Amino acid sequence: MTKKSCLITGVGPGTGAALVRRFVAGGYVVGMLARDAERLDALAGEFADAHAFVCDVSDTEALHSAFHAVKTQLGSPDIIVHNAVAAERGSYMDISPQRLTKAFEVNTMALLQLARLATPDMIDKSAGAIICTGNTSAYRGRAKFAGFAPTKAAQRILLESIAREAGPKGIHAAYVAIDAVIDVPWTREAFGDRPDDFFCQPDDIAEECYRIAHQPRSAWTFESVIRPFGETW
Repeated sequence: MTKKSCLITGVGPGTGAALVRRFVAGGYVVGMLARDAERLDALAGEFADAHAFVCDVSDTEALHSAFHAVKTQLGSPDIIVHNAVAAERGSYMDISPQRLTKAFEVNTMALLQLARLATPDMIDKSAGAIICTGNTSAYRGRAKFAGFAPTKAAQRILLESIAREAGPKGIHAAYVAIDAVIDVPWTREAFGDRPDDFFCQPDDIAEECYRIAHQPRSAWTFESVIRPFGETW
C-alpha cells in the first residue's frame, strides 16, 4: 500500500522537526522544506520516510520547483503544514519595510502558492488538509509587533478564505495559533530564568497539528489556539 504524503515547510530544530517526527510516526512519507541543507540532511538520516528539499519558500520559482520535486518523488501531498515563518521585532517606526515585505512572502504568499499548487489534486480526491502554524499576533497588533502581526493576520485571513472555498470540496484548512514561547535552544538562552513549564513543547504543537489534520469531516476545526497552562492571556 502506498503511503500518504505530507509536505512540511520551515523544518528547523523545534516545531518543524517535531512535525516531521509525528507525521513519520503516523505512517506518512514526508517532504521537508527549509533553507538549511545540513539540518535537513541530518533529519533525513534519522528517518527513512523523511526527504530533504532545500528551498527558500519566499522564492516563488524555487517553491514551485521544490513542490513538483516532492510530488514526483513522494506523490502529491495529502497534507501540507506551512510552518515556515519570518518576522522582525520592532515598532512601525523602526522596522525595515523590506524585511516586512519578506515576512509577507514567507508567511502569506508562500501559503497562497502552496494552496494553488496542492489543492487541484486534493479536490480530485475530495480529501486533503492544509495546516498553518500561526500565532496570536494574527488577532492583535501589539507594540513592537509591527513587523510580524500584519503578516500573520493576512495569513490567517487567507487561510480562512481557502477554507471557505476549498472546504466544501473536501479540503480541511486549519490555523493553529501558538500563544507561547516555544522550547528551542535560543529561547532557553533568552529566558534562562524561566521554569520548564513556561515553554510550549514542539512535540505537543506537532501533536495538535496531527490531530486536527485527521479530524472527521463532521467536526472540523478551523482555528485552534494553544498555550501553556500558566500563560497570561
